[in-house]
Parts: sequence; structure tokens; C-alpha cells
Amino acid sequence: MRCFSPPSMAAWDLSIILEDLGPDTPPITLSVSSDLHVGGVIIKLVEKTQMKRDWSDYALWWEQKQQWLLRTAWTLEKYGIHADARLLFIPQHKPLKLGLPSGMTLKVWASFSSPVFQAVMTICRILNIRHPEELSLLRPLEEKKKKKDKDKVGEIYDLTGVRPAKGTQPVSLYNDVPAHFADSAEMEAIYKMLSVTQTQPAPEIITKQYRPSSVVDKAHINGRWLDSSRCLRQQGVQENDLLWLRFKYYSFCDIEPKYDAVRLTQLYEQARWAILLEDIDCTEEEMMLFGALQYHIGKVSQSEKNHHHQNTGIYFTLLYNNLKRTKSAVHFRPKKLTLKGYKQYWFKFQDTSISYFKSKEESVGEPIQQINLKGGEVAPDVNVASQKFLIRLLIPSPEGMNEVYLRCENEQQYAHWMAGCLLASKGKSLADSSFQSEIQSIRSFLAVQKTNSGSSSHTLASDESMNTHSLVSPRYHKKYKPKQLTPRILEAYQNISQLSMTDAMMRFLQTWQALPDFGISYVVVRFKGSRKDEVLGIASNRLIRIDLGVGDVVKTWRYNNMKQWNVNWDIRQVAIEFEGNVNVAFSCVTADCKIVHEFIGGYIFMSTRSREKSGTLNEELFHKLTGGHEAL
Repeated sequence: MRCFSPPSMAAWDLSIILEDLGPDTPPITLSVSSDLHVGGVIIKLVEKTQMKRDWSDYALWWEQKQQWLLRTAWTLEKYGIHADARLLFIPQHKPLKLGLPSGMTLKVWASFSSPVFQAVMTICRILNIRHPEELSLLRPLEEKKKKKDKDKVGEIYDLTGVRPAKGTQPVSLYNDVPAHFADSAEMEAIYKMLSVTQTQPAPEIITKQYRPSSVVDKAHINGRWLDSSRCLRQQGVQENDLLWLRFKYYSFCDIEPKYDAVRLTQLYEQARWAILLEDIDCTEEEMMLFGALQYHIGKVSQSEKNHHHQNTGIYFTLLYNNLKRTKSAVHFRPKKLTLKGYKQYWFKFQDTSISYFKSKEESVGEPIQQINLKGGEVAPDVNVASQKFLIRLLIPSPEGMNEVYLRCENEQQYAHWMAGCLLASKGKSLADSSFQSEIQSIRSFLAVQKTNSGSSSHTLASDESMNTHSLVSPRYHKKYKPKQLTPRILEAYQNISQLSMTDAMMRFLQTWQALPDFGISYVVVRFKGSRKDEVLGIASNRLIRIDLGVGDVVKTWRYNNMKQWNVNWDIRQVAIEFEGNVNVAFSCVTADCKIVHEFIGGYIFMSTRSREKSGTLNEELFHKLTGGHEAL
């Protein structure tokens, strides 16, 4: 019996382009066989170039498939590569320009081969920003520049030489500066700029910035987020392109001013510009408060060079969470929609529920309705100047969320009931030992919004350092002259003038968080079975269906009632199943459905984090929840 050895595979020519040799240099041709692994191809290529250099960062890029060949043990046959493949041998890391919320532009050394999620993790490690999962990259808005402005480029701070230590351990600080920034006075100065609030922008700078005029405009911005599962090169990003680094998920874990100098500053700057550019609605009274806080922060930053090193011990939480048994007459409006009037009923608390009756005398019998607040959502809608004290409730139901408004008569009643509703929504009992301190916290929050016409405000009215049009959004530039705004902002300033730098920034963020529309990202969608476009609002704990014509909330679905969701990638449709046999399906108009899929999965991932494990990041779980089959 004669044995035969298997024949070797026939050799064929493979052409590879080495970009470093210049665009006019012809490709390098190698003689290969289909059973040759990628690592062997690279060895052949390097040997043929006869160039002595560090090739460790180089890898093969398959142009037609838009794919990196990073599995060097795979053969050409396994990858499906043939002689017609267009391959490039290029570095995996290249410089990238990065626009920060503060307006600073950096140049960093970024990975163009790893998923954007990992690239952001590395960037945040360079900048010493904890919880990188809260941020992502998006393409900047295209600005229409005049001819004379085309050659004007803002200062770019070069950090391409900064290499932080690898690993997931916290960055080591020396004199409150990361070790990788402590090599030179220049690098240390850049780090301190990252952790210090910027000066107030000139009014003309604010008016020149793009401002979304409708919810559709806001939806178009959310179509610019990059896919976290794919690398920069796969998404058309080139060397030295400009991308924005922004907080994408409005769920902020464990903010510690002592360790989060850059994170806190950049979050404040993102919130400040959201207010100035009217990206989120607020009342006139709230705008004056935001202006006062900006004024105070700017003033203190001039005198406190080391304000970002302070540890105030204030955390990023809501003000109120406790209750004592209470009864009162409260006005009631069952749904928002376009209803104008309220009906007055007698309300009372019992455990985590509120019941209402036609009158106090009938409260001994059966209520008209009992509303269980556990698992619901509570939000303030307050304007102290106009004596408006509303409590907005979103109550879970099998069909979605029912919206209820309670109108209180005065501050005292509001403080009791707001604290009560928030406590009940968390499933806590009606009696709590810290009730009095919580009531005081709520009253302090209300006091910030009050305007005092006392003589103290007049003594500050002569402060000529205040440029009021730098502190408010452009609509108030048209409505009021600076001399009209100054006393109003200074009156609000009286209540916060004693705050430290960090306290003032935390108060600004806390007030931003309390706005009714905080943390909602919009996408225009077409629901299955509908003939018109609608808006889908995506928040940290719910999805909101909004009528595009009148802006009313049609339906709300909470994530904790979600059984499953999936994407039909062939027809680009998102399908969600909620408890109670509620099924929702829609296609996306202003964004790829992957962006919506990633928002939902990302927020569910954020809810799995805990403060005790804030130093660890389950990257595998994030990709499992956000990736979809396209990430495989």
C-alpha cells in the first residue's frame, strides 16, 4: 500500500499597500498560499520592506470588507482572502482631535482598531475621568463658516505623548495630578485647565452656536453618535479628524469631587451649554438661578486656584427621600396631554400609596382611587415666584405609564408631599427618622429659587464684572437688556453666594437634574401600524412616545416592565415586549436603529452598577447588552 502526503496549496500573489511609503508607491507583492496565517504574511511583508523600525502597532486592514485582520493565527483561507483583496499595512493607533464639553480641543493618541467603547475607555484614562461607560464619541455639527474664519483654528493641546499605565486600577495622583501628566510643567498646566471651569463665553459666541429649535433638531443630533461596537476606521474616521467627547448616558455613578476633578468640570460644562443653548427647557426663574450659579462659579474660580482639590462630601443625589404620615387637600389633574384644569380632592398617604376622596368628610370611607407610587417616578415642577408647586407622577400600569399632576397650595404642603411621593416611589415606609432634615433640604432648595428684594441685592447691583448676556440663553438677550437682568440674577445670587466652588457646581448639576425634561434623548421613529412620524424619548429608566405635532406624551414604558427587546437588522426595526402582553415595534427615521438599541442596552447596563463595585467595569456585559449581531 502506497501512502501519499497531501499536496501543498498552490502559491499565488497577494498585493499589500504600505501607506508609510507614500501614495504613489506601488503595492508590495508577496507569494503566498491560502494556508498561510496572517502572522506569516506580516513576517514576509516586513522582511521584504527591509525597513528597520518598530512594527508592533501595525496590522492588516481589508479595504473591501472594512475589517482589521487582528487574528494573526487565522489563515488567509479562513478569512476568505483571495488575490483580489485590497490589503493595507497600517498603524492601529493614530492621532485624533477631541472636542470637550468645556470647548477645549485636544489631540490624543487613539486606537482605530478596537471598538469605540474601548477607545473611549483609554481616552478617559488619559484624562483621568472615571466611569468612561457614561461617555461616548459623536461627530461634530457641521458649522457654516465665513471665508475669513476658515483659516482660524482654535488652540489644540497635544497629548499624543501621554501614555497612562495600563490596567483598570485607579490612576495614581501626585499633588492631585495624574502621574502621566506630572512629567512637565506644561502637561501639568494642561491637566489643570481640564479640571477648571472655563470663563464665561461672550454673548456673540453663544448666539453663533447652533441651537436646536425643535425636538426634531434634537433628534438629528442623536443620530451622530458613533457605534460603540465598531472601531473608528470602520466608521470612516480618519487620522486627525475631530470628534466630540460627551456624556451620553444621563446616569452618573458615584461622583466624588476629590477624585473627579475633570469629570465634574466637564459634566458641569456640558450642563451649562445645554442651558445656554436651550437644549433643555427651563423656566425664567430657573434661568436666573442658573445665571447666578455661573456668575458665582466664575467669581470664585478667579480667587480659588485650587478649588478643584476640595472635598465637600456632597454626592450626586436628589434632595428628598423621606416622609411622615400626612393628610391634605391637594388639586389633582389625571393626565397631562392638553388638559388645562385641575379638580380638588382630599388626599391622604398610607404606606406607599396615596388615596383621594371628594371631601375630607368622605375620607373615612372608600377612596375614589388608590394610587400605589412604588416603582413610579416623581419629578418637581416648581416656580416659586408664581407660587406654582406641582408634583409630577408617572404611575406604572400594564399599558405603560399614567401621568398624574398634584398641585399643592404652598411651600410647606409641597415640601411634605414631594418628600412623601419620592419616598413612596422607592417602596419605603411612611415614617422615617430623617423626615425633618429632609423637609429642611427641600425648603433650602426652594429658597434658592426665591427672589429677595432686600437691600443686600442693591449693594451688589454695582458689580460691573457681570456680563449678564453671558449667563443666560439668547432668548433673554432679546427679551431683557443687561441692566434689567443684573438685579434679577444678583437677587438669586444672594441665596448661593456662600457656596464653595464644588458646592456651587454640584448645585448647578442638581438643579439641572431636577428639570422635567432632564436626561431625555430624542429620536424620530415610525411606529409599526402608524402612518406618521413620532418622537421616541429615551431616558435612564423609561421610553416615552411623544406626538410630534403637539408635543404631548402619548405613552410611557419603563425598563423594569420590559421582558425583552430585539432588532430585526434586515428591516432595521426595533421590537420590544413589556409585561402584560404589550408589544411595541418601530423603525428609526433620524438615527440608525443600532443607536436606539445601544441607548436602551446602555441604560440597562448603567442600572446594574453599584457604588460598592464602582471601580470595576463589566465590559463583556456592556457589549452583550448593546452590541447586537453586527458587533460579532
